[in-house]
Amino acid sequence: MVSLQIWMLIVGFSVPMIISPGPGNTILATAGGRFGVRGTVPFWFGFEAANFVWCLVYGFGLSRLMHEVPAAAHVLKWAGIAYTLYLAYGFVKPSKPGKKASMPRLSALDGFLSVSLNPKIHSMIFVLFSQFLRPDVPLMQQVVQIAFVFTLLCIVCHFPWIYGGQVVFDRFNSEKSAKVQGYLFGGCMAAVALFLAVTV
Repeated sequence: MVSLQIWMLIVGFSVPMIISPGPGNTILATAGGRFGVRGTVPFWFGFEAANFVWCLVYGFGLSRLMHEVPAAAHVLKWAGIAYTLYLAYGFVKPSKPGKKASMPRLSALDGFLSVSLNPKIHSMIFVLFSQFLRPDVPLMQQVVQIAFVFTLLCIVCHFPWIYGGQVVFDRFNSEKSAKVQGYLFGGCMAAVALFLAVTV
């Protein structure tokens, strides 16, 4: 079993990394602002499912591959930037004349892809498993427990971003304000893509 001291270190590492502003939280707040908490649930489910899956993948060996093949991280970075720009376009693309501007609700697959193509999340999970796995505890037990706890922390830390997005933009429901929101949210996504391009 993972020791209490290691759990405290894992929580101390994970919570600030998860709750701090970044590409994932920007996307969650944007979705919350556009679709509300209820409308964001499928996207959020896919988002957290991806966190759990990637914890398992890294815990059982991808950490070694990413360390040995740096080009894999580079490919992941640019795929993530392209997908973020695709999301940005979805928020600002013009609708057909006479129809209210709207973006289709983000799906669980969109949530899964947004995590899978986010280099920051991969870096976080890579560090999580490279620092906190212990040779004296069975690997299967550690990886599953850490993946479960990390995902639970993600759910708790991501909710305020989604709810905050809803609260801030809930008052603006007219067609004109929806269009402004589309440009604002699309701009946020484009800024995230730029941030990823120059920093990660």
